[in-house]
Amino acid sequence: MCANKMRPFRHTITLTEALEIIIGNARPVTKTELVQLARANGRVLARDVQSSVDVPPFDRAAMDGYALISEDAGNASPDNPCVLQSIETVHTGNTPTQKIQPGTCTEIATGAPIPDGADAVIMVEHTEQSSHGSVKILAAVKPQQNIGQRGADIKIHEVILKQGDRLTPSRLGAIAALGIKEVEVFVRPVVTIFSTGNEIVPPGQPLRTGQIYDINRFTLGAVIEEHGGQVKHQPTSIDTLESLTASINACADSDIFVLSGGSSVGERDLTVDAIKQLGTVLFHGVAVKPGKPTVFGRIGDSPVFGMPGYPTSCLSNAYMLLVPLLRRRARLPEHKARVISATLSKTVFSTRGRHQFYPVKVVEGEAIPAFRASGNITSMSKADGFIEIASETETLEKGSIVDVTFF
Repeated sequence: MCANKMRPFRHTITLTEALEIIIGNARPVTKTELVQLARANGRVLARDVQSSVDVPPFDRAAMDGYALISEDAGNASPDNPCVLQSIETVHTGNTPTQKIQPGTCTEIATGAPIPDGADAVIMVEHTEQSSHGSVKILAAVKPQQNIGQRGADIKIHEVILKQGDRLTPSRLGAIAALGIKEVEVFVRPVVTIFSTGNEIVPPGQPLRTGQIYDINRFTLGAVIEEHGGQVKHQPTSIDTLESLTASINACADSDIFVLSGGSSVGERDLTVDAIKQLGTVLFHGVAVKPGKPTVFGRIGDSPVFGMPGYPTSCLSNAYMLLVPLLRRRARLPEHKARVISATLSKTVFSTRGRHQFYPVKVVEGEAIPAFRASGNITSMSKADGFIEIASETETLEKGSIVDVTFF
């Protein structure tokens, strides 16, 4: 095995080529589960939702006022009021007990059922109470005025949501209106994260010389949770092939594996060897900056990423490469990031031949460079988003108009 010496990159592929390979290996999940409606926000429906009821299930008042026969007050006005006898008061949640006859009306609250015989509601502002329960109608009334019809929102047997729809607050509300308490959704892909490296220490423990705290476990986990996955953390793997393969084998049922660190070309960069031993390497090295030393392959039916250990490189490639795969696997729509135009505040230099994602902060319409180094997480934490610098571009001059994609 050649893991005992440096192995420089002989070839890298373009970002476009990398994404084509990744998407080609992103088969959508097929397993489903039932979840309570209160826990279903953001999930993807596994089957159509069809109504078994009308919504609303009865004709109801759309205003506070009086239910009446429109013909009684068809010509009413302030100068020519129609006087009706109020025979009942109906609040929401109550059922009318009296049928409306000519010359009568029922006081009614918004949302309450319309009594039999009534075909309109006059809003209370256009009425005036008189003595002995009589009511003056001060405006003309038309049939069906201020009445919400049964089934006006959703009709019985109507399909209100389709398989593949992502559940949002309003869609959950539509399902709740049908009296449904749980829905069948596709499972969220399980994404196992491995941090690798003898120098990596979990937060909360003291550092010895040469050690650093684990950053990528948390940045990757946050990205995965935000884009439809459920995170499974593995303990940090040391820099041996045996440790790496054992960690991967311990989570063989995962949908996606993401290893951070060990993806470059040093003698302890063993991610490629571990993937080769357990599966297939599909590419190693992408012509992007930051994030060149990225490996992608398959272990069984599960895609596997070997991300760079440097925090900025790792997080950048999580956005560019992992998110498209994860969302397709989770059956979520393609992520559409917010993009604005801004003026570059200073000249930026890039490396020809590598597509660069350059972090920037946006202040009053200016894109201010935030990149410090691939190993500095503040390159990302102090940025609002990034600009893309094409592989053939070496310089972006101060004052250039650039597109900023927000994280």
